[in-house]
Amino acid sequence: MSILRGRTAALAVALSLSLSGPVAGAHVCADRASDPAVAAALAAALDAADARLVSLDPLGALRRGDRSRAASFGAPLADATLEARRAAHAATLADLDAIEPEALGQADRLAYRVLRYETEHALKTIRSGAARIDQLTPLDTYYGAQVSFPDLSTGSGTVRFETAADFEAGLARMDGYVAHLDRMVARLGQGLDSGHVQARLVVDQVIGQLDAMLASPLADSPFLKPFDAPGLTLDAEAGARLEAAYEAKVAQAIRPAYARLRAFLADTYRARARTRPGLSAMTDGAMRYRLAVERYTTTRLTPDEIHAFGRAEVARLTEALEDARARAGFDGSLQDFFTFLRTDDRFYFDRPAPLFAGWKEIEADVRAAMPRLFDAMPAARFAIRPLPVAGENRGAGYYQAPPADGSAPGILFVNVSDMRSRPKYYMETLLLHEGIPGHHYQLSLVREQPGLPDKLRYGRFTAYTEGWGLYAESLGRDLGMFDDPYQWFGRLDYEMIRAIRLVVDTGLHHKGWSRQQAIDYMLAHTSMAPKDVTLEIDRYISMPGQALAYKIGEAVLQRLRDRAEAAFGDAFDIRAFHTQLLDTGALPLDLLEAKIDRWIACAAP
Repeated sequence: MSILRGRTAALAVALSLSLSGPVAGAHVCADRASDPAVAAALAAALDAADARLVSLDPLGALRRGDRSRAASFGAPLADATLEARRAAHAATLADLDAIEPEALGQADRLAYRVLRYETEHALKTIRSGAARIDQLTPLDTYYGAQVSFPDLSTGSGTVRFETAADFEAGLARMDGYVAHLDRMVARLGQGLDSGHVQARLVVDQVIGQLDAMLASPLADSPFLKPFDAPGLTLDAEAGARLEAAYEAKVAQAIRPAYARLRAFLADTYRARARTRPGLSAMTDGAMRYRLAVERYTTTRLTPDEIHAFGRAEVARLTEALEDARARAGFDGSLQDFFTFLRTDDRFYFDRPAPLFAGWKEIEADVRAAMPRLFDAMPAARFAIRPLPVAGENRGAGYYQAPPADGSAPGILFVNVSDMRSRPKYYMETLLLHEGIPGHHYQLSLVREQPGLPDKLRYGRFTAYTEGWGLYAESLGRDLGMFDDPYQWFGRLDYEMIRAIRLVVDTGLHHKGWSRQQAIDYMLAHTSMAPKDVTLEIDRYISMPGQALAYKIGEAVLQRLRDRAEAAFGDAFDIRAFHTQLLDTGALPLDLLEAKIDRWIACAAP
C-alpha cells in the first residue's frame, strides 16, 4: 500500500471500537418494499421533524430556498427557542418510537436511522446543558452573527434580492438582527455570572471586526450591496425608497447595536474572558468537548485516540513531503523548502483576477475527466467569488450550497484580502475539495436525487462532508491533476494541515495546550506562512471539535474503499463505489459503513 493510501494501526484499532465493523453474515441482500402504513408514518415523522426545526431557523430555511419566513431573523438565543427545540426533538423521538423500522425497506430504514441519530444527539446536547452554554458564549470569529448575517445580506450568495418584497423582507430581518445583537450582550453577561466565558483571543477578534464595521463608510455597508447588483429590476421610485430605508436602518439601528456590543465586550467582558484558549479552561469544558468530538466525528473516538492518530499521520505525511521536496528538485531540508515556498514571489499572484481565472481552467479540466470516476454530474452551476465581507481574520473562505430551486449557483467564497495567503500550489487541491468532485459535486448531486427524503437530501454531517472533500483531493491524479511537482506538494501539504488539526484541536481543548504551543507545532510541519498558521489555530480555538471532522471522515472513506477493493478484486468499479458513497447524502460514519458493508456483502463476487 502506498504512503498516501496507508493508514496507521492506531486508527484502525480505534475505529474498530467506535464503528460497527463488517459483519457480512448479518446482511439481508434482498430488499423488500416498506409496509405502506409504516412508510406513511415515517414520511409524516420526517416532514413533521423538518417543519418543526425549519420554523425555528428561518435563516437556514432561506439559504435552502424556503422563503416562507423570509422576513424573520429568528431568535436563536431566546429561552423559548431552546425549549421549543427540546420539545421538537422530543416529539420527533416519540414519533420514531411508534415506528417499527424492520417493516421498512432499506432506503426508508436509512432515513429513519439518520433522523433518530440526529434527534438523540440533539436531545443529549440540550439535556446535558451544553446547548444552554452555547447560548451563553455566542462569539465566533468565523461564523458569528456579526459576519454571517452581513454575508447573507449582500445578495451575492444564495439569498436573492430581486423584487420589492425581497427587499422589504430584508428590512424586517435587520430588525431581528438588531434584537439578536442586543440579546448577545445579555447572554454574554449571564455567562460571566455562571463561569461560561469565551476566550479573550476570540473577544479581541470580534472587537476588531466590530471596529472595522463601525469605521467603514456607510456607502460600503454590506447591507447596501444588493442595490448595486447588475440586472436589478426595481423601478426607480421603489429603489430609491428602499435604499433610503436601508441606509437609515444601518445608520440608526444596526451600527448603534454594533456599538453597544463592542462597548460591552471592551468595557465589561474582556477583562473577565479566559486567558487560556481551550475548552479545558472553561466551566463544563470537558463535557462540551466530548459532545463536540461526538458531533463532528459521529464516532465514539476519544480525544486521546484522535491525538495519537494525528501524530501518526503527521509522521507519515512528513515522509511524503520529503519525497515531494526531492521530486521538486529542491536541495535542502524540508524546513528550508517551506521557507522557499513562503517567500518566493513565483508562487503568488499579485491580484485576484488571475487566481479566479486559473480556478476556472482547473474546473474545466476536472469536469472533462469526471466520467473516469463518476456516473453522473449534477445540473447545479458552480461559481467562485470573493468573500462578501472580507477581513484578514476570516480565514480562507467557505462553500455555500445552491438553493433547491436552482435560482443561484453553489458558490465558493474566497478571502482575497491578502494574496500572499492564497499560494498557487494549493489551487488544484482547493478546487478538488471545495468544487468538483468535492463539496459542490457532493451536495448538488444529492439535492438532485429524485424521491430522496429531505432528511437525507440536506444532511450535513461534518465528518462525512469534510471527509468527502478531503477524499476528493486524493482523486486528483486520476482526474489529470498534480502533474506539476509543486501542485503535488500542495496536495500533500493540505492533507498535512488536516492531520495537524487532529493534534492541535485535541491539544488545545483536551490537553491544555497554549495558543503558542499549537502555532509552533503547525509551523514545524507545514509550509503555511506564520500569519496563516495563526489564523488556522485561532479558528480551532473559536470552533472546538470542527477541525477533527476532515481527517477522521477521510480515513473512514479510505478504509471503506480499501475494504471494497479487497472484496471485489479485479471486478472493483470505482464509479459504482462512489455512487454508493454519495447517493443517500451525508450520513453518520457508522451508518455509512453499514451501508457499504451491505453493498459489498451483496454485490461482491
